[in-house]
Amino acid sequence: MTVLSINVNKIALLRNSRGRDFPNVVNFVEQALQLGVKGITVHPRPDERHITRQDVFDISDHLTAYSDVEFNIEGYPSEQFLDLVCSVKPAQATLVPDAPGQLTSDHGWDVAANEDLLSDVLERLRDSSIRSSLFIDPSVAAIEQVPAVKADRVELYTEEYAASFGTSQEGEVFNRYFMAATRATELGIGLNAGHDLDLVNLPRFLKIPNILEVSIGHALVVESLQYGMSCVIEKYLAITRV
Repeated sequence: MTVLSINVNKIALLRNSRGRDFPNVVNFVEQALQLGVKGITVHPRPDERHITRQDVFDISDHLTAYSDVEFNIEGYPSEQFLDLVCSVKPAQATLVPDAPGQLTSDHGWDVAANEDLLSDVLERLRDSSIRSSLFIDPSVAAIEQVPAVKADRVELYTEEYAASFGTSQEGEVFNRYFMAATRATELGIGLNAGHDLDLVNLPRFLKIPNILEVSIGHALVVESLQYGMSCVIEKYLAITRV
């Protein structure tokens, strides 16, 4: 079984576009939990253009009543981000190599080039009893760099898989993800995945063994506009429970 973690950034973006607390992010989180979701993800950025620091605290407080739900905070490991994470102490912190003004995540870590930074940050997370995950590209070589910094998990960046889905390149691209995931399992590294996964392409992706968690936000919001939130979450849960 794979944990479905819903990224609620787009809910916060919608709220911020009107200058009111509507939709309320915590209320949306609660609706998702009532439908059976066991993971919530946020990616607070320095400009707070969607999830704010206060949202992080509010969601964390709300989740104290749900011991079986994991809170995942994503972001670039700046001092500000690390202070927030270590204050909140989520189940997991996912480190991404984003520039401050970046629209969305678009590549994984070059672990070897950032070994000193990542080693220090991951040690700090371990000291705070926070599970770590590194956003990583789907290559065996990239996976083999991870043990040097002692990350608990990797999150496979799945944009390339999503872009290739339904094309002549799908098989070759899927195979690269499969090989990278297999190598991670051999090295004892936990596997997460995320970025542009949706109801159509997720079933095949989960043919890859040992995917512990998928993070889905943008697609889920769009699909909910089309089919309704309850229906969409029910479909995702059915896919991830296989």
